[in-house]
Amino acid sequence: MRLPAVALLILAAMTGSPAIAQTKTSPRQKAAEAISPLRDFLFPDKPDTTRRASAPPIARYVSESGIGFTFDRAAPRPLLRFEDSSEIWVLRAEAGPRGDTLYKNDTGRVVLRDTKVGGLILFTPQHREGEAAAMTGAAGAIKLPLLGPKQLFQRLAVASSKVSTALHRQIAFEADVETPLGTAMVGDAVMVVATSLIRMAERPGGPQALARITKVYITEGPKPVSEIRNGVLVIIVAPGMGLASRPSSERVAYVASSR
Repeated sequence: MRLPAVALLILAAMTGSPAIAQTKTSPRQKAAEAISPLRDFLFPDKPDTTRRASAPPIARYVSESGIGFTFDRAAPRPLLRFEDSSEIWVLRAEAGPRGDTLYKNDTGRVVLRDTKVGGLILFTPQHREGEAAAMTGAAGAIKLPLLGPKQLFQRLAVASSKVSTALHRQIAFEADVETPLGTAMVGDAVMVVATSLIRMAERPGGPQALARITKVYITEGPKPVSEIRNGVLVIIVAPGMGLASRPSSERVAYVASSR
């Protein structure tokens, strides 16, 4: 008597018959089921084993909402720069869950998440839940442009004018430098500080939060410092430590608003 197929399966399971092997998921099926939807979205035509190897150390990416940025993993510390801003973000890599790598800024906020399958997720204050970012190709290294004394003086004047306008009162920007690299880093810090203070001034209650700041003083030294001293926002960069010694705009905002 021929038993129905269902009966054969039940009998095989009870007796340990090899017939049950016919119902197991094949390696090909398992691999297909393990494919990440994010990976499919970012890299629909590449096999999983080449995801990480194919990404150049310095590449351009575009997020789902159209945010373009360069991510430089070839530098001593990972660097990121958005295409609509001149600020260079210095990141710190940390191990994340499920084998992912988290890249955080100097306030501890996660900026990028490099997933195990090789896709990047970008986190911004406007997209705190994160959004996928697809690589569009290789890019040039992120470098800090050198400045001369004249260019530094111009940056100080522009920063003072813009911040004073935003706060509706005079805010002087002063600097003290000794080396060419220090001049470049101080000049970069001037731009970052001014950007941060202007953003704060545009927020509700921002001018009140910045009421105690009367001046900005930026210089170079042996170790980085970001603090307020007697109404002066003091920023000290350490050229020997590179860009990692310069605070980000988020760090500046944190220091400026702290009590």
